[in-house]
Amino acid sequence: MADWRPDLSNSDKPRYLAIADAIADDIGAGRLVIGDRLPPQRKLAKRLEIDFTTVARGYVEAQKRGLIESKVGQGTFVRDKPRPRRSLQSFPPRPVDLSMNLPPEPDDPELIARMQAGVDYVTRDIVSLLRYQGFGGTQADKDAASSWLGRRALVPAQDRVFVSPGAHPALVGIVSILAKPGETILSEAITYPGIRSIAAQLGVELVGLPMDDDGIEPQALTDACKKLKPKAIYLNPTLQNPTTLTIPDQRRREIVAIARGFHVPIIEDDAYGFIHEHGHGHSPFAAIAPDLTWHVAGLAKCIGAGLRAAYVVVPDSRSAWPFTSALRAATVMASPFTVALVTRWIEDGTADTMLRFIRAETTARQKLAAEIMPKGSYRADLLSFNMWVPLPKPWTRSGFVEHMRSTGIGVVASDAFVASGNAPEAVRVCLGGPVSRVQVKGALEYTAHALTESPALASAFL
Repeated sequence: MADWRPDLSNSDKPRYLAIADAIADDIGAGRLVIGDRLPPQRKLAKRLEIDFTTVARGYVEAQKRGLIESKVGQGTFVRDKPRPRRSLQSFPPRPVDLSMNLPPEPDDPELIARMQAGVDYVTRDIVSLLRYQGFGGTQADKDAASSWLGRRALVPAQDRVFVSPGAHPALVGIVSILAKPGETILSEAITYPGIRSIAAQLGVELVGLPMDDDGIEPQALTDACKKLKPKAIYLNPTLQNPTTLTIPDQRRREIVAIARGFHVPIIEDDAYGFIHEHGHGHSPFAAIAPDLTWHVAGLAKCIGAGLRAAYVVVPDSRSAWPFTSALRAATVMASPFTVALVTRWIEDGTADTMLRFIRAETTARQKLAAEIMPKGSYRADLLSFNMWVPLPKPWTRSGFVEHMRSTGIGVVASDAFVASGNAPEAVRVCLGGPVSRVQVKGALEYTAHALTESPALASAFL
């Protein structure tokens, strides 16, 4: 049915709803049958002489009603056993949330079975997991941490390694140790929003430094160290959230030389470092300058966002006591169940399998983005969970976010990521989390179309 042409002339509803109604009516009348392929959205828009966005919204509405389904690389088809048509009011909106920077969720039954086997294994001794545990992890947990950190060429003594209840509490503890209220910490000009929240909560001033394609500009770092006397430098150096930038080795060594010269500690948030394949990543700051670096290796991005666990490497054994005190006061301990599960998954290879899945699915989604998005319209890495999208004029970030929200797609304006100074006209678009590749494809088509249209024209179809 590639020549399908709905008659919208008798409907007084918005055209996207009229399209969904026409699909339902034609299925009911037998003019469309299970397996029929509908025309591509752009082709139907041209045939009906209406905007692509309107057709795309019509297809999304029909998909919500269970009438059709999209298959990546194949098209849109009338689905088997469509649900009975109901009133518009009975269909609550189901937005595609592209605002959270999460890894893709596994859908392979064999992998999920392995994950479940790990749960079954650790719950054999469920009573012991309900007790208070020693802070920083058991010997088995530290052995697993050492094995995992070894993938990043990190071989610290175990008295410098701690298991914490997630990266965020670890960062809170580290910042509270290094800086008092009113003192300054440096970061990239565009940075992880979590560090902004932490600095604000602790009364610490966060100053963002100018960046080029390799990260913080060395001269800007030197000038800031001379003028501001910072207590630390916070960096998210690999697949940075949100710009997806990875600092190359040479720039890392330049930053270390400057930090060492001014005796400024480095806080390394290595949330995405493990996403890189062995040998393809860059040396972590903790490997280049272990005596200067507080290294936080969160597991949320490389295994699963619900795993609130992280491995922390402190610069030396003297730093262990203040870190232990700060984190114990705030969190008491990491969840024994979570940590035991992570340890088991690392020991039996499940964690490696999950990591391979995340890499493969992320790469597939980024390749999909490269096919759909206008060339040169965004910045990303094949292994990043998001895209950083500078907006063409006359789009503004607030206008673009609102337009995307009106179509049920959530993205984040650049304001959330700016440490200091003016926010650029840009947004972060995420590709992971609990959304399918088909949903990502549809959302990317919306995004690509919006970037090529003027805000005035786009708003005409809201």
